[in-house]
Amino acid sequence: MPCRGPAGGTGVSSDEVFQVETHGIDPIPDEDRHGSAKDIFWLWFGSNLTFTYVINGALAVGFGLSFWQATAAVVIGGLTFFVISAAGLSGIRTGTATLVISRAPFGVLGNFPAGLLNWVVSIGYTIVNTVVGTLALEALFADIGWHGGDASRALALVITLAVTFAVAMWGHATVQFAERWMAYVLAAGFGVLLVFLLPGATTGADSGGAPGFSGWTLAFVVMLAGPFSYLPMPADYTRYLPRETSLRSLTWTGALGGLISSVALGVAGVAAATQADMTDAVAGVEKLLPGWFQPVFLLLVLGGSVTNSILTLYSSSLNLQVLGIPWSRARAIIVSVAVTALGSLGALFLVDFTESLLSFLSLLIIVFAPWGGVFLADMLMRRCRYDTRALHAGRDGAYWYRGGFHVPGMAALVAGMAFAALTCDSELWTGPLVAPLGGGDLTLLGSVVSGLVYWVLARGRLRGAPADS
Repeated sequence: MPCRGPAGGTGVSSDEVFQVETHGIDPIPDEDRHGSAKDIFWLWFGSNLTFTYVINGALAVGFGLSFWQATAAVVIGGLTFFVISAAGLSGIRTGTATLVISRAPFGVLGNFPAGLLNWVVSIGYTIVNTVVGTLALEALFADIGWHGGDASRALALVITLAVTFAVAMWGHATVQFAERWMAYVLAAGFGVLLVFLLPGATTGADSGGAPGFSGWTLAFVVMLAGPFSYLPMPADYTRYLPRETSLRSLTWTGALGGLISSVALGVAGVAAATQADMTDAVAGVEKLLPGWFQPVFLLLVLGGSVTNSILTLYSSSLNLQVLGIPWSRARAIIVSVAVTALGSLGALFLVDFTESLLSFLSLLIIVFAPWGGVFLADMLMRRCRYDTRALHAGRDGAYWYRGGFHVPGMAALVAGMAFAALTCDSELWTGPLVAPLGGGDLTLLGSVVSGLVYWVLARGRLRGAPADS
């Protein structure tokens, strides 16, 4: 059906499968809105059928947790998707991307550094999944008899990036279509994987050793890093939904999608870690599988990596528009792909990937946990009601505040990041408060600190602001 494009003209639909999406961060008009909350289930379900969660589950056992302790940590991490999914209501209300909406708590200019940092987070996760998929495809090449060394690894990287780029470049409708249909295949395959891994798991109380306070906190950092990293994204995928979509249906469908897939694969990683050396997670799991299923497993790793990378790469292109790149979303994504390619080359050829992954996940919490605390606090205080026009109005809008900065939001973000940095325990940085606090990593509490600081500083100011709509 003909609909209005971003410039207000009438033409072909702006959101069709295998056609380049014409909308970017501009508000989606009512006539272009479509779909239902069940689409969000498939989005979060498919994008989280990724081998990264298997690695996370294995890391929990490596921190000293037993099978059941690690499983509990996996489930708690999965429950975070209730928050992520509910945050998508802002997209339904405004019709625009999450990092446009975050201009409300931070100000138009104040949103820029947070937006830049979140773009780095998005690209970082795209690199992580691209590397995992590349290694799986390289292993598949070896299984079929081609041991090409750097050449086979380079070709595997090109193929992985090409598939990811093609889907993300087409845009929203194609992303949702790909996530749904890839989810059907991946869910069946990973279900078989669980059948092979769970019976051999060591479930005794001492299978993971004694974790202590440090082991528990590190496990929670790793488990929650994945879901928390989605906080700058949920509105990107709900902005096309009709305005009458309810918060209840949105929250439950999206949360169940992310919960089911992340918990299932996390438990698979926990089970594998009680049976094999998971220093190289792909190789460790592969050794536990019958020979006929090993090539299928490698394809599952590749497919899961691609589904997650599609999501993060698509959002990164919207993020670049928020940062002011004067290009269409489809053109802006080229920048993200180029940076992803460079980062993946470094991870594959220059550094130890497993060690880098742990350090990467630990340090990311310093940025996006406090950012998420401010963003969620602002959503609750405003009851998710925003002035859509003002979000795009620059210095002429209500969210320009003073000089483009919302002081309460910026102060709260800095306070949360400072707390997170002081209590972070990673390979690259150990905060000075880690030892005095018993060796635990408390960076997750940076979100609580930033949210509380924002509530204290902003509650009077928000009441005095122009009415949101």
